[in-house]
Amino acid sequence: MLRDVLKQSGLIAILRGLHPSEAIDVADALYREGFRVLEVPLNTPQALLSIEAIRKALPRDCLVGAGTVTAPAQVAEVREAGGELIVMPHGDRRVLEAAISAGLDVLPGVATPTEAFAALAAGATLLKLFPADHLGPVVLRAWLAVLPPEAACVPVGGIHPENLGEFLRAGAIGAGIGSALYQPRMTSEAAGLRARRFIEAWNAAKGFRQTTAAETTQ
Repeated sequence: MLRDVLKQSGLIAILRGLHPSEAIDVADALYREGFRVLEVPLNTPQALLSIEAIRKALPRDCLVGAGTVTAPAQVAEVREAGGELIVMPHGDRRVLEAAISAGLDVLPGVATPTEAFAALAAGATLLKLFPADHLGPVVLRAWLAVLPPEAACVPVGGIHPENLGEFLRAGAIGAGIGSALYQPRMTSEAAGLRARRFIEAWNAAKGFRQTTAAETTQ
């Protein structure tokens, strides 16, 4: 399902530091602007509560999951909270296999071609190019020249509206957006404004304009 959702909007919101009391308002603001994949890192306090709240509040065309998943036991906790996506900073095969067994999409972090091939062999849904700001679009383009045709990459780390298009032109099918989109204690209004700039950059790079939920209610 992750690949299909990313075709609509390839941007993944990384909501590190999100508090459960703010989760629904922030998630709703991002959804209204066009984000369809939301990730709450597990090193965020009470992350599972936020994941559960967002999953219950947003429509089913939005995927909700956890980031910074580093242990197999965490996969079951995420699934119990309603999460549908596991995002990893690394390529631990045990976590990959736990996510696949649980029926969840899994996005492992990779920084070398060796790691990328190993993750694909283990059943990764997509590859998380991390940290993207250090590797860059040139590396991504080189990887895609040798990876299997079905391989797909999502750069994460240092992505902002000004460089998003470079990664998409290099072959990325989307991107994970962290502090450039959301920071702890940020209001939902401020997050929504940042989300709009990213959606505009996505649409400009992809050559189309997507109507947001906010516009359809005006």
